[in-house]
Amino acid sequence: MSYDFYGWRDSSQIHAVNDTYPGIITPLNLYDALIHVWCEYTCTPRLRHQWTPDNPTLGQCAITSFLAQDIFGGKVYGIPLEGDSVHCYNVVNECVFDLTSEQFSGESLDYSGNTEQSRQVHFMRTEKEERYEYLKAKLKEYCGKYCTLSEISHQVTGKI
Repeated sequence: MSYDFYGWRDSSQIHAVNDTYPGIITPLNLYDALIHVWCEYTCTPRLRHQWTPDNPTLGQCAITSFLAQDIFGGKVYGIPLEGDSVHCYNVVNECVFDLTSEQFSGESLDYSGNTEQSRQVHFMRTEKEERYEYLKAKLKEYCGKYCTLSEISHQVTGKI
């Protein structure tokens, strides 16, 4: 698997702080699983008509960042965008990674000096919290089906 999300090289040094999702050890593992889980329903409603499997990260930033925070700890920050919206990403132990940056097709985003995001504020929008809960459930289901011990061994050691 090749990775293009922002911070992917450094994120391999980050490890899960819990074992809620079997097989999810690093953000790379999370990305690998989410590629199979993100869908039109998990996309923010205002972008849903543009979502395609070819651009699976579109409209997934907030719910993905808060899910990554559940798994790896750290904080969620937001880059201000046009129209009073923000693009969310994660910072764990000074490592910045953005699992959904590919939706911007090479656009340069500024990951410095941004405001920490609050899940309470984001989840005041019921639809966003529902999408987050759906994403969590689908990830758990995916991990239960596809993240076997041999796969975990391969992800950690590179050997089966």
